[in-house]
Amino acid sequence: MGKNTQENLKEAFAGESQANRSYLAFGKKAEEEGYSQVAKLFRAAAEAETVHAHNHLRVMKGIHSTKENLQQAINGETHEFKKMYPEMLDAAKAEKNDDAVQTFHYANEVEKIHAALYSRALESLGKNEVLDYYVCPFCGNTVEKAPPEKCPICGAPGKKFMKIA
Repeated sequence: MGKNTQENLKEAFAGESQANRSYLAFGKKAEEEGYSQVAKLFRAAAEAETVHAHNHLRVMKGIHSTKENLQQAINGETHEFKKMYPEMLDAAKAEKNDDAVQTFHYANEVEKIHAALYSRALESLGKNEVLDYYVCPFCGNTVEKAPPEKCPICGAPGKKFMKIA
């Protein structure tokens, strides 16, 4: 017996989400190599994969009220920094894979920040507080209001942080 529709939707959502991220990375690489038309194609396909992923998530009934979505995000981020990434870090250290250790460490530290940001957003929901967010392009550190002088996670200069519209 094959998978049921709900399982298929989850698998399709995961696949489309991964394709989106991969295609964006491929497009960035194509741009760096001077293939702007290929980069544009990768970005277009990435956007289409986002449409597919959003459609699958909607049909799965995976989008709720903002309050519920924030709580789900808090739960997910908390799971990642308390269980998922620590286990991945241990395995990477045991295998002496320093690149994996670094990327898991960066993600683990930033997931803690995301959980805190989502918690603050949940607490202030409806107050319409206007904040700017900035993201470190090297480790993903996410900050409110203004970038730091230097990223406390990876040491990147604050001027490299990207302001999120």
